[in-house]
Amino acid sequence: MGKRYNISNLNELAEEMRVNGTEDPVAEIQEESYEDLCKTTVDRAEVAAIFAYMIGVSEDVLKKYYEKRYSALLESLNTDREATIIRYLCNIRTILMKKFTEVDNRLRYDISNIDRMEYFDRNEIKKLTEWELDLVRPNYRAQDYAYLVTKLIDENIDACIRLFPDSVNFEYIRSAFVPPKYDSKAVMKEEYNKFRSKRLDYPFQRYIYWKPFQYGNILSSDIKLLNVLYGQQGKNFTEWYKYHDASDGTKQSIYDFIRKSKKIVMAVDCENVDPYKLFGVLKNLDKSDLALIDRLVLYDDYHTTIAWDFLGRLIDIPVEHVEVERVTEAKSLVDIRMAVGISSAHYKDEVDSFILCSSDSDFWGLISSIPDARFLVMYEYAKCGIAIREALSRRSIFHCAIDDFYRENAGDLQKIVLKKVLRNYLPGVVGENGWELTKQIYADAYIQATDKEMERFYEKYIKKLRLKMNKEGVFEIVMEE
Repeated sequence: MGKRYNISNLNELAEEMRVNGTEDPVAEIQEESYEDLCKTTVDRAEVAAIFAYMIGVSEDVLKKYYEKRYSALLESLNTDREATIIRYLCNIRTILMKKFTEVDNRLRYDISNIDRMEYFDRNEIKKLTEWELDLVRPNYRAQDYAYLVTKLIDENIDACIRLFPDSVNFEYIRSAFVPPKYDSKAVMKEEYNKFRSKRLDYPFQRYIYWKPFQYGNILSSDIKLLNVLYGQQGKNFTEWYKYHDASDGTKQSIYDFIRKSKKIVMAVDCENVDPYKLFGVLKNLDKSDLALIDRLVLYDDYHTTIAWDFLGRLIDIPVEHVEVERVTEAKSLVDIRMAVGISSAHYKDEVDSFILCSSDSDFWGLISSIPDARFLVMYEYAKCGIAIREALSRRSIFHCAIDDFYRENAGDLQKIVLKKVLRNYLPGVVGENGWELTKQIYADAYIQATDKEMERFYEKYIKKLRLKMNKEGVFEIVMEE
């Protein structure tokens, strides 16, 4: 399998292409990332939608901003007990901040309580009680409730960590919900005064712990929200490039191609496609349209990643895995076998349409040799030159980059492969350096990753390896799931 390149090692790729007499890809990718990427991608707002739900943004606003793209997410949040607990508690705290004096006076002089005040949603308080969060207390003042609610948020918010991508530092999310030293009356008084004087700067006037500023709508996209939350901690959010997705236009073109096909096959050149990126494509396309694909054919040889062996377990499309033997160690026949397979599918099986996943320029000859077949081509920016893309456009063949698709909700495949590789190392792991082992695991899995990504795996799995005695009384090293 050819070497994979990303932003961190583009200089190596540029040097190799200079030696080989080909054009410098760096300028090409820089130009695309600034212009073409803007045309073919949109900013995600999944993290923003979850955060908005949890801080108590109203249903009307949630629908207005997120229902078109994230209707399924909003439905799942409404049935998620842990997220809803935080939402209801944040609603109560925001009301306390907005109506502090009124609430305190009624608690003090009217012998009333928050479950009988029109400011609060009685159904939400009742539901919290059913969930064993004893909220209504006798002889409490508004300040006491502000502390109690914040304490309950502090005790329950960690259950929501599973809602956020691994690349997000959950502590920065958490900090927006839990002020430090909230048990101090001075701290909560300061928060009340800050909210009262700068309420319009808060996201939809919902209370969070932060240094308010006129950022505009911080919930408009994941990138904007995470930039602000990281900035509040004096940090830079450096993994912004993960939080975009293919545009609606790109996805609609794929759907149109599928729907207009009589019989369609997706053919993958495993030597020239990143399996994790392709899984991101499949994860973020509509399942009902993908169900129209007859089969996904993987043309592979033993030099590629084991990830291809697991892809079929995570998707609903029937998978055919074609292992191609090599005549010599240096010569792969995957491209030839793929061409033969596609030709056979067209002429013998009456397949009229193909989604061709490859960044190899050799596929152009295949397309030209079957003029009556329909093709849609998916590639990677760094591996497919502009000349080929322009040729596809001139032939009115739709093409798109798998790099454009969101992958943060498609980490299942990476986790399976990384754990599989780690298990292979477990019997002989004693004496190994943990960090060097982590880097080797990523290399074996063919995953290009930043140090931060590898550090997360290191902290979550490598550092938690344990010695355990099995049923036969034999010691073995085990990995926490």
